[in-house]
Amino acid sequence: MTSSAQVAPELRRARVGVALLFLTNGALFANILPRYPEIKDALGLDAAAYGLAIAAFPAGAMVAGLAAAMFIRRFGSAKVAVAGTIITSLGILAAGFSPSVIFFALGLFIGGASDAITDVAQNAHALRVQRGFGRSIINSFHAIWSIGAVVGGSMAAVAIAVALPVGIHLIISAVIFGVVSLVALRMCLPGRDDRTEEDAIAGGEEVGGALQRITAKTVIIIVALVLISIAGALVEDAGMSWATLYLATSLDAPAALAATGYIALVGAQFIGRIVGDRLTDRFGQRAVAVTGGLIASVGMGLALAFPTIPGTILGFAAAGYGVATLIPAAMHVADELPGLRHGAGLTIVSWLLRLGFLFSPPIVGLVADNAGLRTGLLVVPIAGVVAVLCAWALQGRRERNVQP
Repeated sequence: MTSSAQVAPELRRARVGVALLFLTNGALFANILPRYPEIKDALGLDAAAYGLAIAAFPAGAMVAGLAAAMFIRRFGSAKVAVAGTIITSLGILAAGFSPSVIFFALGLFIGGASDAITDVAQNAHALRVQRGFGRSIINSFHAIWSIGAVVGGSMAAVAIAVALPVGIHLIISAVIFGVVSLVALRMCLPGRDDRTEEDAIAGGEEVGGALQRITAKTVIIIVALVLISIAGALVEDAGMSWATLYLATSLDAPAALAATGYIALVGAQFIGRIVGDRLTDRFGQRAVAVTGGLIASVGMGLALAFPTIPGTILGFAAAGYGVATLIPAAMHVADELPGLRHGAGLTIVSWLLRLGFLFSPPIVGLVADNAGLRTGLLVVPIAGVVAVLCAWALQGRRERNVQP
């Protein structure tokens, strides 16, 4: 391991630059999420149409995600991350200004496509910096993403409170975070990334030929890991897509207060990620996932059973805290599965977990139209139960090799 005193100044500077990219990535999309109810009302959408429209963001991500490696190889991860950030901000801005549901969905599709490329590129550069440090620092970047999401959601809440029009608000967001991303580019490591076979697989460039000798047991474990990841994605999407709408329409919360449901979820998720490594080292991934799944299921279940504004906000917070470690834990185990080349399992789980973001909005919207949004949000406690049932696939405390 490399000590802090041995880390070169350019690596320290690059770490700050990557942190700014993660902060920006979390903040951009979070700025439009609390404004969704206004856009929904302005376009006259029912819940099913709304769910289909906002599913365009993860759909764009699934379509474009595998193209990231090609751009990274040609231009370098830092430049691709910044270019993707700027295009994402423009797609979100277009969605905010859209005069019809078609253009709203198109703007989100473009934003989702570029966001997926940004996500791969910023993680690729983060791993490049991590190799220079000689120790794990990747989790700290994802915690900073959560901070960015809280910042973006808070900006939106303030904009709603002062009655700032959606378009003006999103212009301000695009300018601020576009500038931040350009500052980050100057701090990142120069040149193109050194690509290895493992890097290419982990970045989604090549999945074909990744299988070496895979058994039925490995397939079952992959299925369980995908379900755990999708459970985490479903809870995140519930906060992103429905928390503000549910508080505003079902519980008659003031617009600014309704935005705090999403903020509570991502804020608690950040706390869960900060303490998650220590808890995992002490108790193991499996115990942490089971406990987290129960917290999410019971917390949100009680909030839905006894609906109040404070209780619902706490319910979303419990859900965010409960699922904080699910996706990282599933990816960690997937990356070490026998019968797969290093990185192949990670690629499979990363790709398939996007199904949660893709199908959750239209399914919840369809249920909401027929049985109410309160019933649709039962997806959150159900996801917690799925995490508990599939946690056997994760590592226990005695199986885990704790790194200093």
